[in-house]
Amino acid sequence: MELDDRETASPMNISTPITGNNPEQQQQQQQNPRGLLDSEPLGITIAVNVENAPEDIRSGLAHIVESHNVPYFVRQSETAAEWHISFEHSSDAVAAGAYQVRSAEGAQLLVLYNRRIDAFRALGQVLTAARAAELNVATNGGDAGALKAPEFTIEETAQFETLALLIDCSRNGVLSLHNVCAMLRQMALMGYNMLQLYTEDTYRVEGEPFFGYLRGGYTQQELRTIDDYADALGIEVVPCIQTLGHLGQMLQWPRYASLRDTNEVILSKLPDTYALLGKLIATVSAPLRSRRIHIGMDEAYGVGEGRFRALFGSQEGTAIFVEHLMRVHEICKSHGLRPMIWSDMLFCLAAKNNALYAYYDQSNNPAEAFNKVEGIPPDIDLVFWDYYHTLPEIYSRKIQQHRELGCESPWMAGGAWTWSRMWCYLPFSFESNRASLAAAKSPTGRVSSFMLTIWGDEGNECDFFSALPVMLYVANHSYTDRAEIDVDFMENTFAAICGGTLGDWMYACRIDEIPSLGDSPDLRSQMPSNMSKWILWEDPMLSFMSPQYDALDLEAHYTQIADRLLGCALSSAPGGRYPLNRLLRMPGLLSRVLSLKCHLREKLVHPYRAGDRAALLQVTETRLRPLIEAHRELWLYHRSRWMRIYKPFGWEPLELRYGGLMARLHTMYDRIVAYALQQPSTSLRRSRAIGVAAGVRSRQPSTSSAHDLPSTISAFGCDDDLWRKPAPLLPPDPDPLSNVYSSNGSGIGPLGEDDDSIVDSIPELEEDLHCIYENSYTSLLLDYARVTTPSRLG
Repeated sequence: MELDDRETASPMNISTPITGNNPEQQQQQQQNPRGLLDSEPLGITIAVNVENAPEDIRSGLAHIVESHNVPYFVRQSETAAEWHISFEHSSDAVAAGAYQVRSAEGAQLLVLYNRRIDAFRALGQVLTAARAAELNVATNGGDAGALKAPEFTIEETAQFETLALLIDCSRNGVLSLHNVCAMLRQMALMGYNMLQLYTEDTYRVEGEPFFGYLRGGYTQQELRTIDDYADALGIEVVPCIQTLGHLGQMLQWPRYASLRDTNEVILSKLPDTYALLGKLIATVSAPLRSRRIHIGMDEAYGVGEGRFRALFGSQEGTAIFVEHLMRVHEICKSHGLRPMIWSDMLFCLAAKNNALYAYYDQSNNPAEAFNKVEGIPPDIDLVFWDYYHTLPEIYSRKIQQHRELGCESPWMAGGAWTWSRMWCYLPFSFESNRASLAAAKSPTGRVSSFMLTIWGDEGNECDFFSALPVMLYVANHSYTDRAEIDVDFMENTFAAICGGTLGDWMYACRIDEIPSLGDSPDLRSQMPSNMSKWILWEDPMLSFMSPQYDALDLEAHYTQIADRLLGCALSSAPGGRYPLNRLLRMPGLLSRVLSLKCHLREKLVHPYRAGDRAALLQVTETRLRPLIEAHRELWLYHRSRWMRIYKPFGWEPLELRYGGLMARLHTMYDRIVAYALQQPSTSLRRSRAIGVAAGVRSRQPSTSSAHDLPSTISAFGCDDDLWRKPAPLLPPDPDPLSNVYSSNGSGIGPLGEDDDSIVDSIPELEEDLHCIYENSYTSLLLDYARVTTPSRLG
């Protein structure tokens, strides 16, 4: 790219910014991102000549001009503007994959393009140039005349024929039609020319009511609408489904019991299997223009080892896989479709090892194993996916092994780290994609197609739009042969195209980093920590993961993050420069919860073991009670954000997680208060915590005596009456196990329950905790089930 005669780009700093402890400095940095305030009027407006644009991009331009979230654009006929831009299709002046932006007389800009997607990429770069010009005037005292009369040339050439984005719509979150279109507009301005919506079972199939049952699958009309909208923007929509593994959502229902090999893998060889797969392939491809299809087949662990073995005997896994692939390939050919598959099972089956290690083992070359069977047809594209390594040579060797399998032009797929976390982890996403892109663009490893994937494993808790910086980074890399992306260029493109401040979005990633240290990825591979997730979901009373971070001051860490991000989100005004910054409210609210929760058990244990009930009650009031309120606000915001982005189906597993944590916090609150006030067990029939969270206070008289109440209660910021009154909701009710039903009047119920016993201990706080993962600290990637409880269901 040539913009204002820019010299060689400097390496992009992909680590999160480390901010000093000076609050004024932090506030200034937050409110004044690189010299342009959110509320500062735009210095440039850009008139797009939509009506006279070439017909092949006219409707796409209209979509962008009407809907872009940063108000740079006006239509040619609406008002006077500083810059005027027009488009011309030219296969003579520019080669396929290239474009030029030329300044003409006055404030005129002309875009010459060959492929449609490059016209939209060019428009995104004009936005970037406008932002850079404004910044230059505001911060460097540059020539204000450049705002009125642009004089620059932009030239770029795409490094890949296909730059694809895959969005996971199978892990609960099915993007709404509105948000698919919003993502498509962002993709077009960045230069992506393919979208794959990963749908295991989230598309409707006529006559199959239990396929995607209650999962919010796309209808034929919705897929057709998406395809039409994408086509207007020069983007191909390719169906992405599963035809072997990852079918557990479907196979769980009795209707498909006969098609199970294992719980996740469909039964090959069976005629009914291929009748169903034919129906799925025909359905999902029918409303789309593309004649390509992704048929999955990754991570089909245990293929041939379940009911297959009982029905057809023991057979070699590679042979089973290839035979199944051939039959599905024939189905695709009958519909005029060219298939692609994930390539991992070719490596794992050859190594007789289901672990990902077999896929990435540099010494594992499956070519010999597949030479013994029929082999892979040349019209099946192999997609090599690797989201973990940071050295280009690792990717290059694997690309070569794919070629030795007979696939001359394999796809390369990188990942935006959105899975099993609450916010996309940008630093490692940049590192790993930098390495894979370097290999994919190198003379020896060069491939023609690159794909960025956005996965939602483990509940799809992450807002997929938090991956926009990764999308932009990959796109910018895909339009240059350079090894690095300039950080100023990235900041300007993110502000102009997406409407956010990159420094603040990078700062949000600190929710998963050790305070002031950051995470240092291994030179070969790394699983970035998701500590914000597992600290959020770990049981608050047992807090059995807390020894991993007991030496760290996470309270101060998360308080600082919350203050900056919430301030940034609140300062993002409608119609301002950085509307996307409002999304920082999610990591901001999460950080506020974590600041209250991280060392909570430790703060309770000390007064409890010292027998200081007043101090224990003070911690409960000043830390646990605000935590309940902060948790409720996080839940409500996450719920509203989900309903805005996705279809409502799939939210229920996450709401159950929030509900489970809320119940545990309420139980913890009630038991500690009952202990601190030396109240009987009957007091636990009513929840004070529910009243606290809802702002409710009961007016019923208390059964506890006044001397049970510590005199220091009034110092906690609430009146004594709150603690003397039982919590609301449950009316007095005789316990069927109480002494009312006891014949001997002993006060012991018929099943031995002592109804009036005082809560005189909290056994959970008497247990010593031990470090589970020694020497790992917080560098752990853990799922919800691992951290919620140490108990396993039998």
